[in-house]
Amino acid sequence: MNIQVLPEHKLSSVAPLKQCNVEKKEVELILVKDQNGVHPRAGPPGSSDEERETWGKKIDFLLSVIGFAVDLANVWRFPYLCYKNGGGAFLIPYILFLVIAGMPLFYMELALGQYNREGAATVWKICPIFKGVGYTVILIALYVGFYYNVIIAWSLHYLFSSMTAELPWLNCGNRWNSENCTDPKNINGSLLGNGTSYAKYKITPAAEYYERGVLHLHESKGIQDLGLPRWELSLCLVVVVFILYFSLWKGVKSSGKVVYITATMPYVVLFVLLIRGITLPGAMDGIRAYLHIDFQQLNNPKVWIDAATQIFYSLGAGFGVLIAFASYNKFDNNCYRDALLTSTVNCVTSFFSGFAIFSVLGYMAYKHGVKIEDVATEGAGLVFIIYPEAISTLPGSTFWAIVFFIMLLTLGIDSSMGGMEAVITGLTDDFKILKRNRKIFTFITAFGTFLVALLCITNGGIYVLTLLDNFAAGTSILFGVLIEAIGVSWFYGVDRFSEDIERMMGFKPGLYWRLCWKFVSPAFLLFVVIASIVTSTGLRYDEYIFPQWSNIVGWGIAMSSMAFVPCYAIYKFFSMPGTFKQRIAYCITPEHEHHRVAEGDVRQFKVRAHLCVCLTANYKLHKKHSHCDSDTQ
Repeated sequence: MNIQVLPEHKLSSVAPLKQCNVEKKEVELILVKDQNGVHPRAGPPGSSDEERETWGKKIDFLLSVIGFAVDLANVWRFPYLCYKNGGGAFLIPYILFLVIAGMPLFYMELALGQYNREGAATVWKICPIFKGVGYTVILIALYVGFYYNVIIAWSLHYLFSSMTAELPWLNCGNRWNSENCTDPKNINGSLLGNGTSYAKYKITPAAEYYERGVLHLHESKGIQDLGLPRWELSLCLVVVVFILYFSLWKGVKSSGKVVYITATMPYVVLFVLLIRGITLPGAMDGIRAYLHIDFQQLNNPKVWIDAATQIFYSLGAGFGVLIAFASYNKFDNNCYRDALLTSTVNCVTSFFSGFAIFSVLGYMAYKHGVKIEDVATEGAGLVFIIYPEAISTLPGSTFWAIVFFIMLLTLGIDSSMGGMEAVITGLTDDFKILKRNRKIFTFITAFGTFLVALLCITNGGIYVLTLLDNFAAGTSILFGVLIEAIGVSWFYGVDRFSEDIERMMGFKPGLYWRLCWKFVSPAFLLFVVIASIVTSTGLRYDEYIFPQWSNIVGWGIAMSSMAFVPCYAIYKFFSMPGTFKQRIAYCITPEHEHHRVAEGDVRQFKVRAHLCVCLTANYKLHKKHSHCDSDTQ
């Protein structure tokens, strides 16, 4: 706990006001803001006088955050996880981790970005030694863009392919089909009696269209045999990159308008698909399977690990996106309310999407005379094979296919916009020459992701994509957020962070939030990091097992981002002047307070030594209503 002692000449001007109870809090807050040079539309102490761009409207920010957080995983991962991990029982650990870790981390990042009005790297002026974690999350966001844009390109390819009278994955006999292609009407429960689930049956027209017609996977022998980029997917990727560029080139003024479509369209489509889905035969069986409650599953540690990792990845903390988006807010925006609203909307969307998905899976199971578990799957297999196949059997299938792939396209676009904005904002705030040439830098970033993404649209591109998906933002992003939480809570300090929030919104976070930031969130992240490492296995895609060297390359990619944390810390330490203790002080003291280091007044050095004293003093001050600063914690 910290006791803030005002300078004597300032204390004298504040003390007379303590006797006034009517507007005491408001007056004190104004005085504190004045002393620190903080105004409703200005930055924190030490910020530049340059006016920062802000969102055109509050709804632009909210839709951008929701659009980023609500992505493809809400549709293709959560419903399946919920189904296989006990149905309704899975919601218990999921909601628990949302409340004790997800929301606090979400709130922390929004407040951190809004108060400091900086991107993921320069926000660490609050504790310079941790700036490396900013570069870590920026690099991870860039890595994700390499392959995430490819998935959007697949969606666009399917959208174009849907604009025909007969969907191309409806029947066999096309140029991409193999001799073994089997009409789905001939596949039933008796044919699958050998233990093969329908979802893993790779010779249906829909499965062959995805793997042979789109990916051309049959022309590759493995990750060592990539081949050339497919021209159809290359054109789709060009369109995706151009959409991203023209959405971001003018900053939040342009991207804030794009999300009016990309963030709201998925909800309209999900609702339409749900209404259509529940009218299909077998739909209720699918929904019952989705919601069935099996409390015995809670005895399985993997269920809790799945819930923890899903809530973390679903909310999108740690990619630098929330910090970047919040940095364009007005200084006095209520980010506390925003955090509760947007994180809740994200999780409700995940749950709601399960009804649209499992109503159709129930129909598929009914149509083929198999169990729900035979058609239930996750990931690309769900949205590019099973669901399109179900749509192709409906009256007006072309319309339903176009609607579905528009949803996938919009789900992906605004999430990719968020990741690229984190990269652009993080680096332009750090290097002013890039800020002065934002449009050029945005083009270079978009074009750079396009060039690397070409590797993922070759014949063996799915293997490259799988490698990046497993390692680019796996353990590395968990490690990055863990260090971020430690840096904010233990080095910058929860009390100081709470004071920053009070300067913005006029109230301090409650005890619950401070305890979560200090203890629960770091412990949760440590648990997820350990679980991620312990449960990691060798790479594989269906039956293909990756060679050992590809796992080494994968860990090299992961380490390339994580290495920024220790490397920058070492660099920062040796670049500081003074003795060993002074260097440490400079590294952990906010930049605008570096002048206090020379005076030997380092707040962080005093916290632990006087912890008990501060706790006792804080209790006595509140009990006796003394004239000390009433905002002391």
